[in-house]
Amino acid sequence: MLTVDFSRFPLAPGDRVLDLGCGAGRHAFECYRRGAQVVALDRNGEEIREVAKWFAAMKEAGEAPAGATATAMEGDALALPFPDDSFDVVIISEVMEHIPDDKGVLAEMVRVLKSGGRIAVTVPRYGPEKICWALSDAYHEVEGGHIRIYRADELLERMREAGLRPYGTHHAHALHSPYWWLKCAFGVDNDKALPVRAYHQLLVWDIMKKPLATRLAERALNPLVGKSFVAYATKPHASREERA
Repeated sequence: MLTVDFSRFPLAPGDRVLDLGCGAGRHAFECYRRGAQVVALDRNGEEIREVAKWFAAMKEAGEAPAGATATAMEGDALALPFPDDSFDVVIISEVMEHIPDDKGVLAEMVRVLKSGGRIAVTVPRYGPEKICWALSDAYHEVEGGHIRIYRADELLERMREAGLRPYGTHHAHALHSPYWWLKCAFGVDNDKALPVRAYHQLLVWDIMKKPLATRLAERALNPLVGKSFVAYATKPHASREERA
């Protein structure tokens, strides 16, 4: 399940991509399939080892085109182990709401992004997230949990302050908002509640089968209750004075 829309965020074969806070690797895998040179970075060593196994399996199965590369590595988002101007593309999906120094993370992403490069940032959307927080303290008051809720204009302003130029936004995963409201209402760790189990089965069916009815429903509902807010931006080319 991808949050970044690659029809709005073009990726060319050979692009060097950083998936920052990659988690289970969903966006990194898609970039690899599209022929990119991917670095998937996360501070969770267990997840990184799983991502590395999937990269190897994809290569063995021939899922990635010739020239594509993939590396999984542990790292700190506030001290990225890369030189300036290392990547054509940076993706950070559902990560910034976890990090106290989000301005520091944006600064590091801008540092390693090439001039003219593209960045995609996704965070939980303000409205659906506020409902989750209201329904359950356990949803966010956990170690490593969500520490803030972004308003769309707030996130875009922080991106501008970091030197980025936003060019597009949208919302995603409307069908997932009710699932998380149910989880929060019945207990975030209670997967046995009948409404939670039933709705989860619906989501699995939707992801696996991609029926037209749910695709159309989600497209219609995304502007209203999309679970994620997605912003795309570029890093402007340096001026002659800055290059001098």
